[in-house]
Amino acid sequence: MRQAITNFMQAKIFWPLVALVLLLLINFIIIPGFFHITVKNGHLFGSLIDILNRVIPLLVIAIGMTLVIAMEGIDISVGSVLAITAAAAAALIDTTSVPIAIVLALVIGLICGLWNGILVAYFEIQPMIATLILMTVGRGIAQLITGGQILTINNEAYGYVGKGFLLGLPFAIYIGAAVFVITLLLKKKTALGLFLESIGSNMASSKFAGVQPKKIILIVYMISGICAAIAGILVSSNVSSADANNAGLWIELDAILAVVIGGTSMRGGRFYLGGTVIGALFIQTLSTTIYSMGIKPEITMVIKAIVVISVCLMQSEEFRKLVKQTPLKKKVSEA
Repeated sequence: MRQAITNFMQAKIFWPLVALVLLLLINFIIIPGFFHITVKNGHLFGSLIDILNRVIPLLVIAIGMTLVIAMEGIDISVGSVLAITAAAAAALIDTTSVPIAIVLALVIGLICGLWNGILVAYFEIQPMIATLILMTVGRGIAQLITGGQILTINNEAYGYVGKGFLLGLPFAIYIGAAVFVITLLLKKKTALGLFLESIGSNMASSKFAGVQPKKIILIVYMISGICAAIAGILVSSNVSSADANNAGLWIELDAILAVVIGGTSMRGGRFYLGGTVIGALFIQTLSTTIYSMGIKPEITMVIKAIVVISVCLMQSEEFRKLVKQTPLKKKVSEA
């Protein structure tokens, strides 16, 4: 039992989980009724339900980002892809059925991922630069689709995706859970997870082992594009509109933070989908806490950065060793 506890404390997920629990405890103390959940018309409402609902777009993108980072890549275009697919779905919803609009939006996300994958895998452009192209151009494409306007969506069936309820819970939660389970099955039940870790750890060695890195890289960027498209559908459905300028703005940074907080290294190799879930929940809970406490908007990002840096430092073994050794060094110098 003691060994199991020790192993858990040394796991990558331990400190993010501790930070999340502490954040929830702070909310319990400061915000009255934070854990209170009510039932209205068969639907569950409360701060915790709101956090679970609002985190889903970030979580879905972070899951795709986890796969990309696992092979030592990066995708900073996901926010723009979200805006493109949201704009496309909003533009198509008046001229076609909801299922077709959603499928076409997903296809557009897949094409965006395919573009990034081709640039990275076959033209060997640095992932940061390759995805920066679509990040820059994507907002312009979204504006062309919307005509520079905020498109309003008046469709109950489409609105159900982001605002509807199923068995008392927001429908978006089921979508996020489905994306997580499917990705987890791809990792556990197929060779994709092993290939990703192999490419991220040592691409040259993976080639000699018979892995085809270019195809895997292409597939992973396509998955990232689809995840961004799902997030775009959720966001536009939730707010019943598509805003090319602000939809998904800087969500790529929160997604990267969620992955890193969850224990996946930016240098590639082993990746932790469960850790990504905890990281995304931590970021959304932190944002909710900051807004609930009435902190001024101009210092919100500063506080968020300080908390995230603190969590990342606690994850670092070198930092923890430094903290433990500092008092000893003082005693030695005094002696």
